Amino acid sequence: MTSELPEMRASDAERERVAERLRDAVAEGRLDMNEFEQRLDAAYRARTHGDLEPLVRDLPVPAGPASAVEGPRTTWSGRVGGPATSKGAFSFWGGFGRRGSWTVGRRFTAFALMGGGELDLREARFEDRETVIDCIAIMGGIQVTVPPGLNVEVRGIGLMGGFDERGRVDATPDPEAPRVIIRGLALMGGVGVERKLTRAEKQRLKAERERERKLMKGDDRDDRKELGGGA
Repeated sequence: MTSELPEMRASDAERERVAERLRDAVAEGRLDMNEFEQRLDAAYRARTHGDLEPLVRDLPVPAGPASAVEGPRTTWSGRVGGPATSKGAFSFWGGFGRRGSWTVGRRFTAFALMGGGELDLREARFEDRETVIDCIAIMGGIQVTVPPGLNVEVRGIGLMGGFDERGRVDATPDPEAPRVIIRGLALMGGVGVERKLTRAEKQRLKAERERERKLMKGDDRDDRKELGGGA
């Protein structure tokens, strides 16, 4: 939807909503990293609705009546529900992996015997709002990667091995996020649960830091001149 007032000044909240749209687009593969960084930089430099709208004009409009500029950010509710694409994984002298867009069963069992496996939940969907993942590693290892906002509870036991949780363990979970309970046993092996950003989120933060660096170095002098009226 095109704004009826393209010359209206954009607010910080509107810039951030467009940034979220761009982050979602790069995570879905609609934009490559170069396009994402260019548009993100333009979004944070935008002064009006007319500056913001071209940045998301070729992207899907979020559900709801909001405009392209004011579209709501993606919520966890869109990632809960639907049939599971996987309810378990097994490795013996080998490995398994579940990554990208996949739907985790409400009960999932991962077993590694003298082998290894990876469960990446950062872009996964969930069959139900509560998921129980049983991890059993015997002389092997299982790595579980989760996004920072996910509500995760780790209950595993390590015997001559480790059942560890790493990365922003004190982070406050998103109240809309589903609950994931990770439990099980590591016997002479290891199970690691790590909170980690997606590649798209890392790129977004990198672009924001680069923009802040440029501002501190004076690359935004023209903006400051217009705001201050100085020479």
